[in-house]
Amino acid sequence: MNIEPLMNDGFDGEPARRVLRYMEGHKEKGHPIVGIYCGYAPIELIYAMGIVPTVLCAFSKAPIPSAEAILPANLCPLIKSSYGFILEGTCPFFSMSSAIIAETTCDGKKKMFELAAQVKPLHVMDLPQLPDEVEALDNWTVMIRKLQGFLEKTYHTKATDQTIETAIQKTNRKNSMMRKFYDYAAIHPPVINWQEMYDVGFLALPSTGDEMIPLLETLLEKLDKRVEQGVHYGSPESPRVLVTGCPVGGDALKIFKIIEAAGGLVVVPDACTGIKAFMGKIEENTPDPVRAIAQRYLEIPCACMTPNDRRLSSLSEMIEKFKPDAVVDFVLTACHSYNVEAYKVGEYVGERHGLPYLKIESDYSDNDEGQIRTKIEALFEILG
Repeated sequence: MNIEPLMNDGFDGEPARRVLRYMEGHKEKGHPIVGIYCGYAPIELIYAMGIVPTVLCAFSKAPIPSAEAILPANLCPLIKSSYGFILEGTCPFFSMSSAIIAETTCDGKKKMFELAAQVKPLHVMDLPQLPDEVEALDNWTVMIRKLQGFLEKTYHTKATDQTIETAIQKTNRKNSMMRKFYDYAAIHPPVINWQEMYDVGFLALPSTGDEMIPLLETLLEKLDKRVEQGVHYGSPESPRVLVTGCPVGGDALKIFKIIEAAGGLVVVPDACTGIKAFMGKIEENTPDPVRAIAQRYLEIPCACMTPNDRRLSSLSEMIEKFKPDAVVDFVLTACHSYNVEAYKVGEYVGERHGLPYLKIESDYSDNDEGQIRTKIEALFEILG
């Protein structure tokens, strides 16, 4: 079945080129741009100051040899790729950025940020990693206010409680519509595939509510027509897979491609590059909108948090909604947090939901694609 490209703007399947065009448009208008690496960067605050956030390059194996001249080879590929792009000057999003926002989500990134700070102004936010402790919310609120001070000084701009509140409400609306978009993957068989979810999510991450909501309204209308016309991906018998774990993009997209090539369907990508970025809601109309932002971000179920029981409850919600036949946990090499947590996730998925679970540990190379495919095919054979 030939399916019309969802956005049909010449960039379907090439989300980085689409976002580059989006950023170049802002650059031409003279809008300030700040680089971000992580889902803990509070984009509502950035929007409220009239600054454009751009997600920096981190998903290609190409610059890793350059990074390994300085960084240890047995480091996470995401960190090595990020720093390799900086060394080679080949990330256009980094070049456009006047400054970088970073967070203390892992030791490797923290030390890499010290090196990156020699290249461009960089502000590190100290992320509390025991989110349920009473001090965590106070501390993270302070960190967001310190970021506000850094951005105001660097970009010569200001944010008020009113502009932050407006940004919160528009982002809540955008994220609500993104969740409606993902709903079309919950249909059996799904009406959208992993590439379309990745394409739309890649653009939605840096875009404001004002920019993204009109596009999402058009996309949802198109998807309603697909439903009416019986357009879908795969068949009712195709294995439905929930992919959880580390961020997936660029060369790491091989995990999605291999699942698809083996006859499966990725019905929900649960990562910072997937649905996780659009989950949760910031409380509106509070006396302190910065504190409301801090509360929502502390609830992100990242493996850097301990305990990270929110990841398990989030998995349960996704399993009940998207009805996967199996869970694949994609762990980047040397990402100890996600790797150790994988045991707990596998145990939970099996005991609580009775689903097959498979951990895939890999990097950005293509050397192990055959091994991964064999494991995925064996998983699908179990499903019958």
